[in-house]
Amino acid sequence: MALSEIILTIDNVELIEFYGQNDSKLNLVKKVFSDVNILPRGNQIKLTGEKKRVQECKSNLEMMVKMLQEFKELNSQAVQNLLNGENPFESKLKIDSKNIILYGRSGNAIVPRTKNQKKLVELSELNDILFAIGPAGSGKTYTAVALAVKALKNNLVRRIILTRPAVEAGENLGFLPGDLKDKIDPYLRPLYDALDDMIQPEKLTQFMTNRVIEVAPLAFMRGRTLDNAFVILDEAQNATEMQLKMFLTRLGPSAKCIITGDLTQIDLPKNQKSGLFRSLRLLEGIEGIGTIYLESGDIVRHRLVKEIVNAYDKDDEMQAIRKYERERHAQENEQKNKDENS
Repeated sequence: MALSEIILTIDNVELIEFYGQNDSKLNLVKKVFSDVNILPRGNQIKLTGEKKRVQECKSNLEMMVKMLQEFKELNSQAVQNLLNGENPFESKLKIDSKNIILYGRSGNAIVPRTKNQKKLVELSELNDILFAIGPAGSGKTYTAVALAVKALKNNLVRRIILTRPAVEAGENLGFLPGDLKDKIDPYLRPLYDALDDMIQPEKLTQFMTNRVIEVAPLAFMRGRTLDNAFVILDEAQNATEMQLKMFLTRLGPSAKCIITGDLTQIDLPKNQKSGLFRSLRLLEGIEGIGTIYLESGDIVRHRLVKEIVNAYDKDDEMQAIRKYERERHAQENEQKNKDENS
């Protein structure tokens, strides 16, 4: 095994930003390259180990420097993504004017952060109705709200309507104090949070008061015609077949719609079926209706969320296999008993 020693000099960046508090970011690198001796001294890092691994470690450290220089920040999640094999200048879609959806209330550029999020933006422009399906944290709702706010600011629509099924995720909120709005607001809070990021508080209050922006439970959509509006149905996996049909037939000729959902997180009672499966099947291939499937690789929350989703997916797959095997064995035993009794 060919050993190699390299001294890498870190220039033109703040060292505390590069290494992280208590070397937290460097420790992520050490964890992945545990077979490489990584010794930092000021703005120099000595790398010792097998030649190929030393070169790989050096490349990652150099990319961290470039990321910090280019993006002016380097959080632990970005380092972990890099170490997982993602190229920040490709998969993270280097921020430029053509990728910016809009600027948030703090002046930050809101952009699609993965290739599938970028595809979501592109498909929304091409279709009047778009299904965005993916796991928690994949940015489907946030991106959809950003597109709606952009359309409103550009006078492409007169209003934004955000709606969710008011389905309890294993908790009973019916006994909370307050009026109807107080009781249903907890279901709609994620939509308010996204709006808070994108619109100044005074302006948002004005929009809500004048009903330019409306946030309401799905049941409140019955009997209405939603036109000249950007409409988002969030958590659509918790809408029944009748509710989804009702919602889709509310859209007016000048409406734009994004329907988001996570097929792995259905909170409906066991005696009710999610309407999202049927809608995806029936509406596939209709011109003007698009579908985008986001994946665990699109998750942009805490790095552990991706691992959590993958763990649950793997366990669901194993349970499905075990269920299939049990049913197959039961059928074989049933057939064997029939043969013996015949």
